[in-house]
Amino acid sequence: MIEVKGLVKSYGLKRAVDGVSFTVKRGEILGFLGPNGAGKSTTMKMITGFVRPDSGTALVDNVDVLLDPVAVKRKLGYLPENAPAYPEMTVQEFLAFIAEVRGYSDPRARAAQVERAIGLTHLSSVRGQTIETLSKGYKQRVGFAQALLHDPPVLILDEPTDGLDPNQKNEVRTLIKNMAVEKAVILSTHILEEVEAICTRVIVISRGKLVADETPAQLLARKPGARMDEIFRSLTHTDV
Repeated sequence: MIEVKGLVKSYGLKRAVDGVSFTVKRGEILGFLGPNGAGKSTTMKMITGFVRPDSGTALVDNVDVLLDPVAVKRKLGYLPENAPAYPEMTVQEFLAFIAEVRGYSDPRARAAQVERAIGLTHLSSVRGQTIETLSKGYKQRVGFAQALLHDPPVLILDEPTDGLDPNQKNEVRTLIKNMAVEKAVILSTHILEEVEAICTRVIVISRGKLVADETPAQLLARKPGARMDEIFRSLTHTDV
């Protein structure tokens, strides 16, 4: 479902992403790990078509993001960092707007998709509030709702549980796990327990380069008895 081929991106003299390649199949939840500044978010932005690579490309469901970025965006749901939204809109208004942008021109179909997204992300109690009045956790849920609103085959989620309390984190993890049966998911996180809880594979990136691509069990087997954070530090020479 996702094929990343030699992505490279530099900002001035800094090589943010340096020849990253990997694939993600339907049914996989890929944990994307790395310290701050390692190139995780830049890689995700290139896959989704929001940043153009200097070289390399990415295919989403066999569509090349460089050749047809709009078609790629139709096939994926993307939750970027900080869940950006229009703060003056209510939750209901924002999700209805996203549904219309996604091509749901029929009012009944649009309303059905909004109701589904609100139900999945437990936003009913705040649907009439403006987004600027929401807590960070609820804003994150709104961002997640817009990503899955059109039921895409691919989800790319940058820190989807950031700002959520423990119960909310568990809800979101369960939702991702259940949805991933029919989807390919890339999940960026700095919460290592999240990796062990829901990820079927882990990629570790450091200084723009891929340094590991294994299952969580294989990562832990590198140093029997060691914790995930200790193995992470040994791969990247830093903390998450």
